[in-house]
Amino acid sequence: MMRQVELGKTGIAISPIGLGCWQFSDAVGIGGRYWPALPAETMHEIIKISLEGGITWFDTAEIYGWGASERALASGLKECGVEPGDVVIATKWMPVMRRAESIRKTFADRVKCLSPFPVDLHQVHFPISFSSIEKQMNVMADLFEEGKIRAIGVSNFTRKHMEKAHDALARRGIPLAANQMRYHLLNRRIESNGVLELARERGITIIAYSPLAQGILSGKFHKDPGLIKKLTGPRKFLRMFKPAGLAESKPLVDCLEQVGKTCNASAAEVALAWMIQRNGDAVVAIPGASKPQHAKMNVRALDLKLKQEEIERIDDVSRKVPGVRAVVPKNTIS
Repeated sequence: MMRQVELGKTGIAISPIGLGCWQFSDAVGIGGRYWPALPAETMHEIIKISLEGGITWFDTAEIYGWGASERALASGLKECGVEPGDVVIATKWMPVMRRAESIRKTFADRVKCLSPFPVDLHQVHFPISFSSIEKQMNVMADLFEEGKIRAIGVSNFTRKHMEKAHDALARRGIPLAANQMRYHLLNRRIESNGVLELARERGITIIAYSPLAQGILSGKFHKDPGLIKKLTGPRKFLRMFKPAGLAESKPLVDCLEQVGKTCNASAAEVALAWMIQRNGDAVVAIPGASKPQHAKMNVRALDLKLKQEEIERIDDVSRKVPGVRAVVPKNTIS
C-alpha cells in the first residue's frame, strides 16, 4: 500500500507528494503570468498520471489565474472519473489588500470554481492583510465549524505568524493543519528560522512548495543553459538561473545524479525523495508539472527509497552551496 501521512492533526490522510497546480493558471493574472498557458488535454493527462501513480491531493489557489487553476483542476478530475471525496483539495485565499471578511465573501467563488469537489484544506496565502491573523483565523474557524472546510492552513508564515495562527485556532479547539513554505535543497531557511521546529512541536505539517527550486534541481538547465531563455515569467532573472548560480548549484546536482544512478532515478526524483524522507512525516511536497513526463517523475519519487547514507551525503553537499551554508546548522538532520 502506498505510504500515507496525516495532514497535521486533522485525521486527513494524504500522499507525501501532492500536485501543485500553479501552472494551470492559463497565463491569467499576477499569479498566472509566471507560466505559459497549457492545453486542457495536457492538464488532464498530468492529473491522470498523478492519480494513477498514487498522488491523492492537489494544491491550488485563488490567485492562480483568479480561479483558472481551480477550474482546470476540477475539469481534469471530472475527466478522470474522480468523485467528490476521492481526493483531497487544498486552495488558498489571497489576503493582500483585503480584510478577513473577504474569506467568507470569496469562498462561494472557490466552491464554484472547484465544483463538484469540496474545499478540504483552506489556506491564507500570505501573512499580509488589513485584518489581524486572529480575525482571519476566526473566519476560517467559522467555515470549519459550519462544515464547509475540513482543515485550516497558512502559507509563507514566519514562526511568529504561524504561532499566532495556531494559538487563535487553538482557542476555538481547532488545529492548524499546515504551513506552506518555500523549501528545497537550495533554500533550507525553515530549518534554522524556527518554522520547522515549531511545526514539529505543534504537529503542523510543512507543505514544501518549489521543492525542485523551479526546475534547477532537475539539472536540465545545467546541461542546456539555453533553456533559460525560453522560460516564461520572471524566474529567468533569479540569481540561481544566472551562470554564477548554476555554477554554485552544480556540485549538488552532480551529487543528486550520482545517487540517482545507483537506483535508476533522475536528479529531480532523488531531490523529491530526499525532501519527503529526511523529515519523516513532518514535511510533504507539492512539485508542479507542466508536462506529462514531469508528473511521471513526481510519482516515481513516491516509490524511491533512499538509504540513510545517501540522505546524509545529499545533506552535506547541500550545506556547502553558498547561501545554504550560512543558514543551516549541522544538527538539524533527523
